[in-house]
Amino acid sequence: MPLLPTPNEPPGAALMSQVSLAVGADPAHVRVVRLVAGAVARRAGVDEESVDEVKLAVGEACALAVSAMQAHDLTGHADRLVVEIEDDAGIEVVVRAPVDLEQHALDAHAGELFPDGLAVIRGLLDDVSISSDGAGSLVRMSWAAEVAHPTV
Repeated sequence: MPLLPTPNEPPGAALMSQVSLAVGADPAHVRVVRLVAGAVARRAGVDEESVDEVKLAVGEACALAVSAMQAHDLTGHADRLVVEIEDDAGIEVVVRAPVDLEQHALDAHAGELFPDGLAVIRGLLDDVSISSDGAGSLVRMSWAAEVAHPTV
């Protein structure tokens, strides 16, 4: 779906939203990202229960990234957590962190009985992928829009 309507589309045709946020390793920014993700999810037609899951999962991913960035002293102006949110037949959220989130979660929660943020995210939705490389980590999550069922 194009970001803007084409000349052949009627006025008011659905537009795809794409939001990118780059925030520092400040826990206060997690709330802002969570609220933006919830607003985009609502606009995309995600049901209200799933909107809460979007906000929780995005908050967990960002909180883990902020914690990892602080633990690795990545708190300078150039060190950014990037969150990309797109609505297209639902919502997709991509969180990019300049650290290895899976290794940080293992180190931070070694020997604890409580799950780390990645375990919470994996428990919230089926469509999630978490990958790491030398440049950092990528958490990709998606939710489908609510499908309206006709009443008889």
